[in-house]
Amino acid sequence: MSDSLVIIPTFNEIENIEAIIRAVFDLKKEFHVLVVDDNSPDGTSDRVKFLQTVFPEKLFLEVRKEKSGLGTAYIHGFKWALTREYLYIFEMDADFSHRPTDLQRLYRACINGADVVVGSRYKKGVNVVNWPLYRVLLSYGASFYVKLITGMRVHDPTAGFVCYKRKVLEAINLDAVKFIGYAFQIEMKFRAYLKKFTIEEVSIIFTDREKGKSKMSTAIIWEAIFGVFSMKARSIFYKN
Repeated sequence: MSDSLVIIPTFNEIENIEAIIRAVFDLKKEFHVLVVDDNSPDGTSDRVKFLQTVFPEKLFLEVRKEKSGLGTAYIHGFKWALTREYLYIFEMDADFSHRPTDLQRLYRACINGADVVVGSRYKKGVNVVNWPLYRVLLSYGASFYVKLITGMRVHDPTAGFVCYKRKVLEAINLDAVKFIGYAFQIEMKFRAYLKKFTIEEVSIIFTDREKGKSKMSTAIIWEAIFGVFSMKARSIFYKN
């Protein structure tokens, strides 16, 4: 039984899913993997089911009925993990924008005392590869905006490469998390911040996906922009 679970949400990731799973299982540190698939029409879940015969007892799959958003996929995965004995629960994308080898660095930071560890694109400058300039400016600007509004001293609050200690997820009311897009990443960190958990950042190199299509949309961007302000306001008026 590993003490660590990597949650990978998927929708149409047939081009990446096998390679990312094998890369995680090739690491010296043993991780388990849970794929939360939103009923991908491209056969992503079928590929995972095959790989479960190759990696029994360490690869798990949850298939949801439809595409319901990144945030709800992670909440589903968190609840699944909390019914087991995992002590460290990770978020990671399926498209290799997050390097599997960096999982071990996030893990070490957690066992050395941090409650939440963020794989940060912006802790040491801008470490993003293959993004057009407008994406870099949008992401970096969003990070500055979030820090300004929330007061969190996290350089990359929108990051989706994160390790949570079990006690953090147990302390957060997962059913109360409101956002389902990329603003979900901000909200989870903010809820941990409000509960005084220690948040640390580990500098990573983020590489844009080479295969498959990005799930970014205008609606997701607007959710993040307007949602952060309302989230901060709620935290002032409703302390719990």
